[in-house]
This record gives sequence, C-alpha cells and structure tokens, in this order.
Amino acid sequence: MKKFRKLSNMLLLATVILLASFSSQASSLSFDYPKFTEDLYNQFKHDGPNGSVFYQDAIQVTPDTNGGEMRNKSGRIWYGKPLKLWSQKKNVTASFNTSFVLNITPQPPKSGNPIPNNLTWGHGIAFVLSGQADPIPENSYGSWLGIVNETTTGKTRIVAVEFDTNGNYSEDGDRNHVGVDVYSSRSIVQEPLAPNGVNLSSGKDVAVNLRYDGIAKKLDVYVFMSSDAGGNQSKKPIISMNISLSDLLPRRVFVGFSASTGEYAELNCVRSWSFSSTKIDDDGNLLWLLGIVIPLVLLVVVVVSVVWYKWRKRRRANDVENSMVEQQIQSSASAPQKFQLKDLKRATGNFDSKNELGRGAFGIVYRGVVMNKEVAVKRLKNSGNGKQEFIAEVKSIGNLHHKNLVKLVGWCHEGNELVVVYEYMPNGSLDKMIFREADTRVPRLTWERRHAIISGVAQALDYLHNGCANRVLHRDIKASNIMLDSEFNPRVGDFGLARIVMSDGKTHHSTEIAGTPGYMAPESFLIGKATVEMDVYAFGVLTLEIACERKPGVQIEENNYGNRIVESVWLLHTRDRLIDAIDAEANLSYDQELQVECVLKLGLACCHPNPHERPSMRTVLQVLKGEADPPPIPKERPFFIWPAMPPVGVNEIMEESLATGQLSPISFLTSGR
Repeated sequence: MKKFRKLSNMLLLATVILLASFSSQASSLSFDYPKFTEDLYNQFKHDGPNGSVFYQDAIQVTPDTNGGEMRNKSGRIWYGKPLKLWSQKKNVTASFNTSFVLNITPQPPKSGNPIPNNLTWGHGIAFVLSGQADPIPENSYGSWLGIVNETTTGKTRIVAVEFDTNGNYSEDGDRNHVGVDVYSSRSIVQEPLAPNGVNLSSGKDVAVNLRYDGIAKKLDVYVFMSSDAGGNQSKKPIISMNISLSDLLPRRVFVGFSASTGEYAELNCVRSWSFSSTKIDDDGNLLWLLGIVIPLVLLVVVVVSVVWYKWRKRRRANDVENSMVEQQIQSSASAPQKFQLKDLKRATGNFDSKNELGRGAFGIVYRGVVMNKEVAVKRLKNSGNGKQEFIAEVKSIGNLHHKNLVKLVGWCHEGNELVVVYEYMPNGSLDKMIFREADTRVPRLTWERRHAIISGVAQALDYLHNGCANRVLHRDIKASNIMLDSEFNPRVGDFGLARIVMSDGKTHHSTEIAGTPGYMAPESFLIGKATVEMDVYAFGVLTLEIACERKPGVQIEENNYGNRIVESVWLLHTRDRLIDAIDAEANLSYDQELQVECVLKLGLACCHPNPHERPSMRTVLQVLKGEADPPPIPKERPFFIWPAMPPVGVNEIMEESLATGQLSPISFLTSGR
C-alpha cells in the first residue's frame, strides 16, 4: 500500500509540473528594462565573460575588452525566456511590440594613427529572433553582424532587423540604414536612415520601435533620434512590410541582440529594452493533456518505479555481498587499507589507457598516485571466479611480509568493480627485461643481475612454502608476475591464483587447472589440487628463461606437455654442451661459467618430470648460495610417468607395475628426447 501511495504522489507531482509547464507556454512574454544593472545579468543567455556584458547600465553587445583590441569582434545576447510565437491548433500567430534605445559610438584606432576622412565605421547591431538561444557563431564579425557566418548562412532559422553602419552588400545603398534579414545578414528589405534625420554612428541615443501584427502578418519598424522622440512618434514607419514569421520560425523563439565590428570598431550598446506580446492559448490543449500526456506520465512513472525497485534490490544484494567480502578480508589482524572507487578513479585518471602499465589474464594494471605516492592499481576482470581470485589475492598477500614480495597497499570492492592497489615498481615486470627482442631501449641484464633475480625469487618462494604460519602456493610463477624495483630487486606479485594450505594440512583449492601454459608441471593437467612441486616446476622454467633470456614455449597440442626451453636445455646437457644455452655475447668469466652451469642444472632439476625428484625451495636456496651442489639429474630427460614413482628403485617398480598391470604404457605421455 505504501508503494502505491508513493506511486500516486509521483504521478500527481508529474501532472502538476506538466500543467505548470502548459500554463507557462500559454502565457505571453512581457518585460521592461529601463537600464541594465549587473544583478540582472543572469536573467539573460549569453556567452559568458567573453561575450556581451553589462557595463554602465547598458548592454555592450560587442564588449570593450578592458580597453583592448575591438576590431573584428562579434557578440550576442538573448532574453532568458522564450516567446511562444504561434499556435498550430488554432493557426494563430502572436503579435508583439518591442522598444529599445541603441547607442553606437565609434572608437578611434588603437594605433593612434589619424582617422581617415573616408572612414567607414562598422559594422552595427541587430535585433534577432531565433528558435535556439545559440552562442555567437565563430567568425561572424564584420559584415555578418553576429547573425550567421559563412557556414551557417542560409541554414539557420533566424530573422533579424539590422541597424547597419557600414553597408555590407552592393544593394545597401546607404551605409547608415535599417534592413530586415532572413536566415542571413543580407537584407531582403532596407531603407536609408539619413533622410529621416537618423545617424546611427553619431554616438547619440537612437530609439527603435518594432511592431509585429500576428493577424495581418505585418512588421513596422520605427527609428528616430531619442532627442526627437516626441516629435517623431506620429511619423510613418521607415519599413513596413508583410512577413509571415510563423512560416519562417519555429513555435517557440528567443529574442535578443547581436552585433559586430570590422576593421574599424564601435561600441554597440543597448541602453533600455521593453517587450510585450499577446497571449497564445490553444483550445483543446487540456483534452490533449488528459488523453495523451497523463497516461504517458503514468507509464513513465511505472517504468521508473520498476527500474528503481530492481536497482534497490540489486544494490541491497551487492551491499550484502560487499559486506561478506569485507568480512573475509578484514578478518585478518593485518588487513590492508580499503579504498573508495572514486579515489582510485581520480588516482588513475578514471583508468585512463595512458596510465596503463600492463595487462594479463585477470585484469589491467594502471599507474596512479594515492596520497602523493605512486602506486600500481590492478583492475580485475569480474569473471565467474573473479571475486574468489580477488579475495585470494588480497588475503594471501595482505598477510605476507617479505622483501621479495610485492607489497599490498589496499583494495576496493564496489558493485562489480574489483581493484587491488600495490606499491609501484619503477622497472616494471621481468618479462620486459629478459624478452627484449629487438628493443634496444631496454638495457640487457648482466649475469650478476640475473643470478640475483633468480635468488630473490627463490627466497620469496621459500618464504611462501616454509616461512609462513600457513603455507601459500602461488600457482602462477612466471616472468610477467615478477616485478623489479628501482634497484632491480625482484618482487613476486599477482596472487590471484594463490591457495593457502592451513597448518592442519587442509588446502583451499579448486579442481580447475590453474597457471600459465609453459610454466605448468605436466601433472597439473591430471590432478585436481595445487602442490608445492608445481610451484618448484614453474620456478625451474623461470630460472632457465632468465639464464637463457628465452621464452619457455607453450603446450603444442592436447596431451603434449613438452616445454621447448626445458627440452632444448636438457638436450644440451645430454651432449655435454650445457654452457651453450647462454648467449655467447654474455662474455662470461670462468667462474661465471661454473655458476651458470650450476644454475642451469638446478633449473633442470626443478623441471624434472617426476615431482618427487624436484628439490624443495630450501634446497634451491642452498644451491644458489653455494652451500650445496645442484641435485643430480639424469643425462637424458626422463619419461613423464603417472602415477609418479617415488625416487628410490624407480626402474624396478616400473617393471613390476607393468608386469602386474598396475601401470599402463599409456602413462608414458611424453618422451624426454
């Protein structure tokens, strides 16, 4: 019941507004301005401070810009409310009567040069009627009188009575004349003013009275010097012509003034202005209102109400969901800062592509500035699992603190937007450094730097696997997820696929295959959970590509889990040419060659097809520090067998399993050759 009451109130309000609008349209237009003070300026439509201004109780249609250059200028100003000119239902046109006082004062050239004897002042002022209160057209100075320009002439529905001080066209016999213009600044009718004792450029006030008879379709124009007003009131109009404004102009029009200057300038001012029109009212409007508009308003109100109700319902659902997400994230004592979306939009220029740092499977990263500090803002794709990936990333890295992990600054979840904020890494992602291709602008990493990066990533993974209260499996170790700070120290980031292994051994995981082809261990495609050994395999691939500065390659076809960089480096190991995996341009010393060989063997050990044979990250660190030798690896790359055999007595177990049928030959999925 409450909703229906609200709906009826909205309908009533809409109807009242419509009736008020109808009443306003039916009323006449009337105003009187004996002078123009600055407080009246907002009652008019104008082009702002660069257009017409109110100064010394007058409208300066082409303003004197603080004594600056006035040549080749134009200006325009409109009364703020429209005039209802004609009625379609009764075929009635309004009559109107308007009077105004003009003052056109020539201005000497700014150069100080003497005024030529044959000086032509320019260009004049016009009273205009138009369906649109448009700003002044560009390049409408000089002969265009601010009415139209070269592009809009003949196309704009505008009618003007011009008071010309120059004589713009050959038919304008007298430079001091009045004319009527239709859709252009070229007069269809003009009359000289000198025979009537009027000099527009005299600097004295000139009175004008325009009378339009809407029934007779007749326009009368009276012009006389203000000092002679009393003696000229009874004179005949200077222009009297038949013109159907209802055929030339739309139903509603705006009234105002335009003016321009040319090579020589003048102040074009309006000192006073009064206007009155007859009332245009349509019989049958009320019936039209009741029969059409009210049902339309009702329909609009109903549609708006339904949309509003659904929006509110969806918003409540989003609020509940946002609250649940926040509770999950803020459950940690060291929960990161929550940002508002508007602040992150402001920080990134509304996620402007110019600020883009990179993009990946889960979203786009932008450079931003928050609290006077540069940050990296990752806007995640809100896919089917987007929210779970978002929570995983924020919770995983929010509770982690290590020098080789990207620091999480904060997060934001509003509506469908999922945003994570990191500290900014000036040297970008590692893949841009090691996969330089032909880009000579990117400096090549020295072997010392590459070794330091491999060691830093190993320290980060050892911390995730062994140094946290709850073990974290990254599941997407690759070059594009390793960021480099200002000193080229590696920082592991992008924890969108991370999973936490609780202290009781239980793992939060899904059965979906996760990771990036080329970095994924062969068993990833056969089991439904993440393991430490899978992270070690990805680290091994990363180690080889950093050392060799080569991309890892991708899965070629279904059930082919070969990796080109692993296979090629292992082949070199088989041929006792392991050092050839490094570019000859590296210019390595003997000690460095030994270190390279050790790192490559370590990488191959991490990429062993049998996950049981891969070293732990703790062992990897010992090897990189020179505290242990790399694990022994076969001369030839072993077969990938599933289920994986334990490291002791592999050949005997394989033979026994094949004999008893417990292991099918189809388990040999790929050769090591």
